[in-house]
Amino acid sequence: MTKTLSSSLLITLAALAAAASARTPASGPNEAATARHYASLIAGAQPKTAELVLFFSQMPKGGDLHHHYSGAIYAETYVDWLDKQGYCVNKLTYKIETDKSVVEHERAKQPKDRACLSSSDVYADDATWRELLQRWSSKDFNNHGAIQPPPDRQFFQTFGYFGPVSDRNFHDGLVELKNRALAENVAYIETMFKSPDTVSDPEFDKRAWDSARDEAKFAQLLESARQKLNATPAFRTSVDTFVRTVNEAALGIDDENFTMRYQTYVVRLFSPSRVFSSMLAAFESAARGGKIVGVNIVGQESQMVSMRDYTLHMQMFRYLKKVYPKVNVALHAGELALGDVPPEDLKYHIDQALNVAGAQRIGHGIDLAHETNAVGIMKTMRAKDIPVEINLTSNAFIEGVQGENHPITLYRKYGVPYVISTDDAGVTRHNLANEYVLFASRYKPSYAEVKKASYNSIRYSFLPESDKQRLTRLLDARFTRFESDIAALERTAVKH
Repeated sequence: MTKTLSSSLLITLAALAAAASARTPASGPNEAATARHYASLIAGAQPKTAELVLFFSQMPKGGDLHHHYSGAIYAETYVDWLDKQGYCVNKLTYKIETDKSVVEHERAKQPKDRACLSSSDVYADDATWRELLQRWSSKDFNNHGAIQPPPDRQFFQTFGYFGPVSDRNFHDGLVELKNRALAENVAYIETMFKSPDTVSDPEFDKRAWDSARDEAKFAQLLESARQKLNATPAFRTSVDTFVRTVNEAALGIDDENFTMRYQTYVVRLFSPSRVFSSMLAAFESAARGGKIVGVNIVGQESQMVSMRDYTLHMQMFRYLKKVYPKVNVALHAGELALGDVPPEDLKYHIDQALNVAGAQRIGHGIDLAHETNAVGIMKTMRAKDIPVEINLTSNAFIEGVQGENHPITLYRKYGVPYVISTDDAGVTRHNLANEYVLFASRYKPSYAEVKKASYNSIRYSFLPESDKQRLTRLLDARFTRFESDIAALERTAVKH
């Protein structure tokens, strides 16, 4: 009898905790005045975008749930880190030189004779500096007429340029991201931080492709591979090292005003054995709890390997989700547009991410209207309270999907929960306030809907319930102050 009562009490407490984080945003005495002010900014054919920038820069934005660490840091910071790492940039290829002997040889030359430039050399050479920005980010992509690659290639190639320094200075990078977030009133970031090591196994690759259509046979192959990897000391050590790297980088980041947590991710561009070994290490790392709160998959979805092995990857997630049921999964899915791939390849990615891999959040989801099961997808996401992560700047730049062509119109119409996020704000050179400006000016949601989106970014985080409640209370207090300031602004405007 005591055991039954205890179980019932636990269920009740869990339900109450879930209800607390799912509640509607707190309504303060100045909410109506703030709503009127906001409505005046989006009214008419031409929203007042400058005033919207001011409004959303000040508005508390809860959190950013679709956020890539390396893509969030601006190129200027990566250039600053060149000297710190003892590297230089080749002024012909714009790639980073990591060979210390080459760097020392170049630094012995006169500045005008150097082919490989230090941080100060880059800044002193304006032509090189501007060209570097255009290669390491989207700077000037849409406002000059130079011959340039397609935007998707431009975007994904940037990571190959700054990669050697983005894999260093993790703590300094997190501090920069924290300070920038605080400056625009963001209290939480859930960043895709780092990927575990991979292990290549050609025999596994062959057997994976051969058995992919036989679910039981494929699951047996994955179980054998998991046991083999877990019995390998080098694999266990790599997981330990990975977790320690994340924890060391995160030291001192959290405080009473800001919280950061970390997703680990798998790169979908590799062979099946490398993807699975990395995915297993990611699940193992996340299963330990602590700062790592979820697993994701990254890499250009339209590439040949990504498309060929998409279903294979979703089956791997399904298997590991059964082995590690408490590990959270958010997946990039449907980051595709008409013309990227043949039409039949637009029909199943979000569906499989949900119904095969068991995704708890969908990143991007922009091919929705092309999916065979589009209505079923939206019904499932609404019924199971699975949000889509909306990245307006990224979707417009990489895929050209924007305005009324963006499926946020469908997600909103059918009641699918969503969050507003940045994706790679350093590469595409924007911030979270900008995403809210785009959302408000293009789709003209009510203030209540905008405010709910801010709260959703805490509600749908992978944080424990106690942290969600703490951050929700912080958000309540920040909105009270914000709405008071806006109401005062309204009163001043009326007087004059």
